[in-house]
Amino acid sequence: MSVVSKVETFILTVPRTTPYLGPLGAGERVNARGYLVRRGNGTLYPTVDRSVLVRVTTADGAVGWGETYGICAPRATCEIINDLLAPELVGRDPQDVETIWDDLYGLMRVRGCGSGFHTDALAALDIALWDLRARAAGQPLWALLGTRQRDSIAGYVSGLPAATVDEKVAMARTFAAQGHDAFKVHAVVSHDGIAEEMAALRAALGEQVQLMVDLHWKFDHAQALALAHELLPSRLTFIEAPLKPEDVAGLIALGADSPIPVAAGEEWPTDYVARLRLDGGTLAYVQPEMGHTGITQFLRIARLAARHGVQVAPHATIGGGIFMAASLHASAVIDGLWRHEWQHSIFSRSVEMLDTDMTYAHDGYRLPTGPGLGAVPNARFWDHTEAIA
Repeated sequence: MSVVSKVETFILTVPRTTPYLGPLGAGERVNARGYLVRRGNGTLYPTVDRSVLVRVTTADGAVGWGETYGICAPRATCEIINDLLAPELVGRDPQDVETIWDDLYGLMRVRGCGSGFHTDALAALDIALWDLRARAAGQPLWALLGTRQRDSIAGYVSGLPAATVDEKVAMARTFAAQGHDAFKVHAVVSHDGIAEEMAALRAALGEQVQLMVDLHWKFDHAQALALAHELLPSRLTFIEAPLKPEDVAGLIALGADSPIPVAAGEEWPTDYVARLRLDGGTLAYVQPEMGHTGITQFLRIARLAARHGVQVAPHATIGGGIFMAASLHASAVIDGLWRHEWQHSIFSRSVEMLDTDMTYAHDGYRLPTGPGLGAVPNARFWDHTEAIA
């Protein structure tokens, strides 16, 4: 394989009728830049679906695709790639992808850029380089990552984006009738009460389904612990992201104290960040997000989780399907996989913009086939894309 000769960035923007996670709550509004702040956790969300993609081309014309977060200020990520990272990537051999990640990460280490836009930019490039490697080998990506351990990847329904408990129960019942048996609720839009919502879902769906709740970093230790006890009758598989990301000691303590297992990790970009939390020995599930980690760090975090005996439940977020394909390939080879999140309001629309045979049904994901990621943008993708120089 020849060396990298060109790196291009693109912003993918897809309109949606209902904002991500559900309708606006009381006191929520869309600002002049098209963002809203969810009152439940004080976090900014866009009113469109958006991600950043990269196309990496080698001197012999081979192409690899990567993708990362771009839901907020996507041009910032593009600028980091174009101004800081691409000049150092050009001329490198894609076969050295893991060393390249370490080198590009180190460029901004002393400036405190160990997460956020910088590591998101790295994730996109990392996925593209792995795609190039696998395409050059004529193999599906998973074959370069390890021994395939599963033919399909179990998932779970993520989010019930309706305004009321009754509407959410009706939506969940529809999914259950289709054969889905695991559901996660987003507490930031549980306007009628988190415990009340989970109790209503348990009563409606019965004992055979698994229920989880994403707490969106809303609470401190005491509040989260009290809520966990309140949620006990609903028999949850886990509570996710209960405390603010900065509260490392609190998260470790809650993992020990909570009567419900604790899951965390969607915002962790590296094994450096993950190790600080997992070394506490109390978490039950880790949730690497490919859009933040890229393949190299996804695998490093999964290996770290395996050493701690922690199950891996990969996160899935807003994207165009490229990093979703990467996440499935990586999930096929890791130890300790539980289930992979299924964002039903995003996944089906994403695959329509790709040439891919990646699918999801009640019995799980089917990996894309073909060389590399097994997914490339099609004409519909380009209808929603802007090139950023």
